Amino acid sequence: MRLSKIGIAILLVAGIGSACGGQPAEPTAVPSTATLIPTSAPTETAAPTATIPPTETPTVELTRAAAGISFANDIYPILESRCLNCHGGERVEEGLVMRSYADIMAGSDNGPVVVPGDSANSQMAILLLNNKMPKRGPKLTPPQVQLIVDWIDQGALNN
Repeated sequence: MRLSKIGIAILLVAGIGSACGGQPAEPTAVPSTATLIPTSAPTETAAPTATIPPTETPTVELTRAAAGISFANDIYPILESRCLNCHGGERVEEGLVMRSYADIMAGSDNGPVVVPGDSANSQMAILLLNNKMPKRGPKLTPPQVQLIVDWIDQGALNN
């Protein structure tokens, strides 16, 4: 079957008009001799989309981790407020003194309490994570414990 030239022209004008967002053309009478060939509806294909992971808002902990945790500014104030009653004042339990970085790194009667870069084998981190220390007084908060663990994992620097 063939389309007449007029039929093709009408289809083109109607298609161009609708594709360009214009008003559809007024239907024009098609001569009775014209036969239209049915066409299949155009298939829509979705454009490929890239999955972009959501961004996270930086937290204080992430910022500290990126910048490095400071013993003097971040760790010692926690130890001073929770640990010195038993490990730095008049009495010193288990031979562990925590008045300074050097004291902590010297360890206790039982050996080292901090293994720089390895919180899993650092007695301080193990006791804190298992809520064994401090024995008396308020326990450290989870963010405080995490900060100490991160400090040890970052090398337990004296900074």
